[in-house]
Amino acid sequence: MSRHAALQAHFTSLDAIPRPAPGRHVLGTVAFGERTALSLTGQGHPELAIPMASPGFDSFREVWTTGTEPLTGARGNLAFAHDGEYLFISGAIPPLPVYRKTVREVYEAAFALVGELGYPHIFRMWNFVGDIIGPNAEGLEIYQDFVAGRAEAFASYGDGTGHMPAATGIGTRGEGISFTLLACREGRPRHVENQRQTPAYHYPEQYGPKPPSFARATRLHPAGADGGDGALFVSGTASILGHETVHRGDVGAQTDVVLENIAELISGPNLAAAGLDGGHELKDLRLVKVYVRHEADLPVVRERCRSAFGPDTEVMYMNVAVCRDDLLVEIEGLVPGPEWTR
Repeated sequence: MSRHAALQAHFTSLDAIPRPAPGRHVLGTVAFGERTALSLTGQGHPELAIPMASPGFDSFREVWTTGTEPLTGARGNLAFAHDGEYLFISGAIPPLPVYRKTVREVYEAAFALVGELGYPHIFRMWNFVGDIIGPNAEGLEIYQDFVAGRAEAFASYGDGTGHMPAATGIGTRGEGISFTLLACREGRPRHVENQRQTPAYHYPEQYGPKPPSFARATRLHPAGADGGDGALFVSGTASILGHETVHRGDVGAQTDVVLENIAELISGPNLAAAGLDGGHELKDLRLVKVYVRHEADLPVVRERCRSAFGPDTEVMYMNVAVCRDDLLVEIEGLVPGPEWTR
């Protein structure tokens, strides 16, 4: 296996300075706390800070590490690091009356950097949208405003839908829009849909002027891997069957559907439909993030998740809005590949 193949991640306290194990180097971090910022830290790596912490929920830092010391830099609205196989980019857009044009420009700049630095395969994205279901200055929902700009940027990145990676689009407790993406040079990402759900990029026009640009999951076969399964990145998943929200107003039933959707997505039959081997269960997930719209719903969601996930699953809970006003919970995570060790 290539020395670059060991991309790893873990959660840690916001109060702790990221200190990777010997032979490991921080590629980039995302701080889920109370502030908004994008910077190169004193330790030299890019960090995106997102206001998503609140009383009773979790604040934490997500740390991505690699086996090779990365090169870092900043350009316009972007901060980045890359190590020869993996590229981490974060971007931030301040609050605006209308986002579409600026989202397209900033995401196109990120995609251009992906090409310029030679990491052509984007395999995971996170999109953090302040006031996600509120209106912009033209009366369009901010999430739909964002989705339109992102779709236009993706149209410039590649042809068709096969290049769309696993992604999460979620609200924050602040304003503005920010994102993080991971890309690789020689790894082989394979994007996966869910047989229970309409591909997001085929959603009808009732959900906005452009459909969302993401796959339900992405499996990454790392560069130099000698067969076997790669890490499986599970997109933000909600209580949607086909393209419609189900169990409106019932957070317990919605959480059950989310867990059923993820279980189907990572199952052997669903992966086989995408031409992939293997199969997984919910207990195999790691680094799970759970987004809960209403504070009062946390005990119900937490109990469902406690029953579903395994003892080794790290789960963090955040009290933020989801991308539709009738969705009460969203869950994401990953199934680690054999190259993932702490």
